[in-house]
Amino acid sequence: MKYAVVCAGGPDLEIADLTGFQHEDTVFIGADRGALHLLRRGIVPLEAVGDFDSVTESEYDEIATEVRIIGRFRSEKNETDTELAVERALSYRPEHVILTGVTGGRLDHMESALHLLYRLQTANKHTSFSIRNGLNELSIIIPGIHQVMRNDRFKYISFFSFGGAVSGLTLTGFKYDMVDAVLETGMTLFTSNELAAEVCTISLREGICLMVRSSDS
Repeated sequence: MKYAVVCAGGPDLEIADLTGFQHEDTVFIGADRGALHLLRRGIVPLEAVGDFDSVTESEYDEIATEVRIIGRFRSEKNETDTELAVERALSYRPEHVILTGVTGGRLDHMESALHLLYRLQTANKHTSFSIRNGLNELSIIIPGIHQVMRNDRFKYISFFSFGGAVSGLTLTGFKYDMVDAVLETGMTLFTSNELAAEVCTISLREGICLMVRSSDS
């Protein structure tokens, strides 16, 4: 499996455009109301998980009728609905996991999603993880050498330290290249860069970097 898309129950306007992922190499998992978001877009998720406390009884009946695999949990649980959905997504051994429906709305949910992204990426180095909505894509960059492809949907690219200083940060192929730089918590120097080449290289020696790719519209 190449892609696993986990759709959570955030505001409808925060759901990414998923039309490019509707093929046999993608598995869709709905987290709570996220399953309804997918159904409303003509996408039938393979699984739906959560406590389903954000849907009405009739909406839950709709989900249960359309989705083949349902994992219903009590509201009192240690994991969030999104975490449960990601666990199911990882069982399909995808190369890439995309989370959507986790931005907007409650800020504590957004912060929780960022820390989940960090935990997932540092624990699963051979799988890439990202958060997407209509205008942004967020990823965690760990030490090593990484390549990013030019994408006209996301013109701008920014880098932030995520928990401590990042050292040895080198950017090649960007509008503003950088060699062996230090990115410390609170710095905004690496905001709104742009890709100048079709394939650009990011490398860092130590630390964790939050990469945000964005567009204006």
